Amino acid sequence: MMADFTAKDVQNLRQSAEVGMMDAKNALKEADGHYDRAFEILRERGLAKLAKRADKEASDGAIGSYIHYQNERAVMGVLIELACETDFVAKSPEFRDAADDIAMHVSWSAPRWITREEVDRESLDEERALITKQAEADGKPEHVIPKIVEGRIESFLKENVLYDQEFVNQDKFEGTVGEMVTKLASKMGENISIRQVSRVAVGEAG
Repeated sequence: MMADFTAKDVQNLRQSAEVGMMDAKNALKEADGHYDRAFEILRERGLAKLAKRADKEASDGAIGSYIHYQNERAVMGVLIELACETDFVAKSPEFRDAADDIAMHVSWSAPRWITREEVDRESLDEERALITKQAEADGKPEHVIPKIVEGRIESFLKENVLYDQEFVNQDKFEGTVGEMVTKLASKMGENISIRQVSRVAVGEAG
């Protein structure tokens, strides 16, 4: 079975990791078309430039912000901390624009976590139990319920983990927020990450 990826995927990975076309294509083949895993493969092999800086501390950065107005009053506000290594990158217009873009995305997507590593086991267990009960109530065969649960858990993570969410403005960037951050990090030549997110909306519980 052929891995599911396009020439555009190869080009995006090549540009993000700053590697040759064949290296990008082979990594995507090995990763069965999964972009993030392909990038990790290149990093593990020392091919991606970002790998050389993976251990550098992201101790600088910028605050991205977004305010949503309704009938001339502010009804939602978002602040995010986009971390990087140096003041030079933190001050660059592209970096600051990315921070604001991510803040705008968060206003729409309301993520519960930034990365999958932050997802607590209790939340996953509760979601699995709920999905299992729903599948049983729908009369699904017992032997297929585990597959249903894992499939819906994957969807649950993609909906609620910021790095896994599809960036809201696909005309500006086509891919996930995590891929957006990875591409920016590779272009800037620094370790870049979203460190903090704060979202406040009128009428929504904290």
